[in-house]
Amino acid sequence: MTSFFEQWLTHDWAWALATIAGILLIALPLMLGVAMIIYADRKIWAAMALRRGPNVVGPFGLLQSFADGAKVFLQETIIPSAANKGLFLIAPIITFTVALLAWAVIPFNSGAILANINVGLLYVLAISSLGVYGTVIAGWSSNSKYPFFSAMRASAQMISYEVSIGFILICVVLWAGTFNMNGIVQAQKDHVWIINGFVANPLLFPMWVMFLISGMAETGRAPFDLTEAESELVAGYQTEYSSMSFALYWLGEYANVLLMCALNATLFFGGYLPPLDIDLIPWFDIPGIVWLLAKILFFFFVFSWVKATVPRYRYDQLMRLGWKVFLPVSLLWVFLVSGYLMLTGHFA
Repeated sequence: MTSFFEQWLTHDWAWALATIAGILLIALPLMLGVAMIIYADRKIWAAMALRRGPNVVGPFGLLQSFADGAKVFLQETIIPSAANKGLFLIAPIITFTVALLAWAVIPFNSGAILANINVGLLYVLAISSLGVYGTVIAGWSSNSKYPFFSAMRASAQMISYEVSIGFILICVVLWAGTFNMNGIVQAQKDHVWIINGFVANPLLFPMWVMFLISGMAETGRAPFDLTEAESELVAGYQTEYSSMSFALYWLGEYANVLLMCALNATLFFGGYLPPLDIDLIPWFDIPGIVWLLAKILFFFFVFSWVKATVPRYRYDQLMRLGWKVFLPVSLLWVFLVSGYLMLTGHFA
């Protein structure tokens, strides 16, 4: 894209304009996608509960999310008199911004990536860990005990599962031999016979299962939505928020869910590669971004399915799963995977 703008501009200006265009090409469809998956989420829950879901605003209820967005946008932002106003307003901005930043290193196709950096996976880990600040700041700046308790819960939950996610991703990096996200996708080509994806590997399949569950806990989705346990914490760390400030948390949550779906697809299911590497002409004519989007939508359906059917954990069960099950198992798996790769000469 830089070379296209260099026809009229100097290299520096062309690079800057190409970068802005790339950001908009990712951010604008992503925000539109967030609005539509909120609608899809509600329809999936409704179908599983034998209800209709949104079906009035627009054809088939497709404009319901936009109507909800317009409603919160037009409402007044109420700031509690005892709150720290600066931190209170910046907390939802942090959460929403961090949810968008990680998409910079997600490869949508071969070469179609905003920032093709060698430490792409480390960048994702670093960015996702910043999300805890938006939660903690929201609970503390509200100067109310219920949001503060919920913020402590949420931060403990997020940090707990980030540790196991880190060890899980070490296994992926060891097998792929790179932190580059595009390199990780390419390493999954023909990984097991004609299957594109680490998920077909018997050693890495358990890591994918743990990553999927940890992703649900990391994003606060059911059955790990202890931050929003209505009977215990009113509405969680965002209790004191209203209007657009509240909506930013809502949008950030769904953007994070989409990011986790994209990471599942990219790290374990071959990303933009087709599921099977077979010589069929129509199969290979399908663009890589279509394969990636199809995999993201599949994982989002799994997230919604779990939320609609699995009861909420108790907090002690949540923490026990993270620290006494996932952490030791993922640490053991690092030794198993590295030992296997050394014995088979993978590092030679």
